[in-house]
Amino acid sequence: MKKIIIVILMLLTSIISLAEKGKASYYGSKGMTAAHKTLPFGTKVKVTNVKNGKSVIVTINDRGPFVKGRIIDMSKSSFAKIANLSAGVVDVEIEVVKED
Repeated sequence: MKKIIIVILMLLTSIISLAEKGKASYYGSKGMTAAHKTLPFGTKVKVTNVKNGKSVIVTINDRGPFVKGRIIDMSKSSFAKIANLSAGVVDVEIEVVKED
C-alpha cells in the first residue's frame, strides 16, 4: 500500500510541475524539436518567448542543455519562430502540452 501511495505522489508531483521559466538557446537540428534535461522523449512542449509573447510547440528528442541557467535547447527552425537567431539566447517559459 505504501508503494502505491508513493507512486501516486510521484505522479502528482510530476503533473503539477509542468511549467518552467529560464533561458533557451538553439542548436543545429532541423524540425520543431528541442532538448531538455529531464522530460521524456516525445513530450510536446509549448515554448513562449517572454519578451515578445511568440510561442511554438516542439517535441523533446534530445538531452540538454548543459550550460548553467538554460532550460531548453531548441532546433534552429523552432527558435526562429519565437526570436531572431542573432539573439542566440532568450528568456522563455516552457509548458508541457497535454495531448487529448
